[in-house]
Amino acid sequence: MGDSNESLLVQIGSYNTNLQAGAGLPQDLVDWLAPTLQVSSFLSKEPRAPDIVAVGFQELLPLHLGLAGFSKSVIDERDVHIRSQIEAHAPNNESYSLVAKVVNVGVALLVYARDDAIARRVCEVQTQWTGCGPGYMGNKGAVGVRFRVSDRGSKAGEVFTFVCAHLTAHATHLAHRIADYHHIVRTLLFPPPSPSSPSQSPTTLYATSHLFFFGDLNFRVTIPLSHPLVTASPIEEVLFMLKDGKSREALKEYDQLINEHRNGRVFIGLRESPFWTFKCTYKYRLGEVDQYDTKRTPSWTDRIMCTTHTDSPDMPDKSNITNVLYTSIPSYTTSDHKPVVSLLVLPPPSAAQEPSSPPLLRLPSTYTPTPDPYALIKKYTGRSLDRVIGYVWWFLASVGAGSAVVGVFNFFFGYAAWRWWGTRSSGNAGAAIAAIADAA
Repeated sequence: MGDSNESLLVQIGSYNTNLQAGAGLPQDLVDWLAPTLQVSSFLSKEPRAPDIVAVGFQELLPLHLGLAGFSKSVIDERDVHIRSQIEAHAPNNESYSLVAKVVNVGVALLVYARDDAIARRVCEVQTQWTGCGPGYMGNKGAVGVRFRVSDRGSKAGEVFTFVCAHLTAHATHLAHRIADYHHIVRTLLFPPPSPSSPSQSPTTLYATSHLFFFGDLNFRVTIPLSHPLVTASPIEEVLFMLKDGKSREALKEYDQLINEHRNGRVFIGLRESPFWTFKCTYKYRLGEVDQYDTKRTPSWTDRIMCTTHTDSPDMPDKSNITNVLYTSIPSYTTSDHKPVVSLLVLPPPSAAQEPSSPPLLRLPSTYTPTPDPYALIKKYTGRSLDRVIGYVWWFLASVGAGSAVVGVFNFFFGYAAWRWWGTRSSGNAGAAIAAIADAA
């Protein structure tokens, strides 16, 4: 497993935990992060543990706490919990090291590498974040981890980039989601892949050998009311079509993401395995394994996309990354989302790889991602707004016993009482002074 020219096994998990902080995960993660280890046994005579494990979260904790910057303790707890679980279920007692963890408000990403293989060759680890909410706030946005694995194919090795994102919600906000993606591309910037690079300018997420982009991307299923498929309501029609694989394959044609991707407007250069093999991951009733909340049209909001440097821009539907597993986990019921997981086999390094620099992705000639020169200003404008609003919200929730609405009432009631008491005290003092004057 330590051969630098082998095919690597990468496991990716993503879960919107519905603002629940420590209560967002069960103690046993076997349903989500462990069964994939058994699926990988087809690769060899013995079950094989992933070389790299990336786990992303959205809505990690209550929003006001995330905005106020109280995410660190939650992500630290998740780190300990996840690593203990993947090691407990590793087929050959493999151990893992944390490569990096990064969190911005409620979007978080943790990346691990196997100690007996990749972890020993990981270098130049970088983390980044960006917000694309109102005023560039972090209630929506992305976090990223990038690192180089040396001596893979050549001394320069290969660069791996993982991005976890949470984009704008609601079916009617498709244009906002597309804008979010382009904002993330332009502002989630990393230093050059190597200190010896000719240019020392910041690079976009595409300046890498392998790219993995996942999270609650919030693209929806939208069937027009005028479509002959719709006999009752779009929601009821979608619920009916989710029952079997053939109907879901037909339903995918109304998925916003697949249509915008085909038209070259979003996730340029990235590929996705068949997501319609599993049911829509949103919106479920809390506590239910298989009951949707019909306030929203069921949709595949939670997605995992990837590409590698040997993928051809002329064949956007084909990838040299082999999909072993791509599915959702219905048994998790504490969120209105279901977690998703993917197991991917990367191709071995190219024999023709340049020895002096890592290979990079090839993109369509019509697309050249460029860094936003104002990226840093936008990031910290959003961060400043996060903290101001977060602290005020946290204060109001604190004085309202957890409810910001009650907190606002308590605040204004207390202020009014203070003003009344001040006026009353001033009136009493004035009367006392007048009485003393009369007595004199």
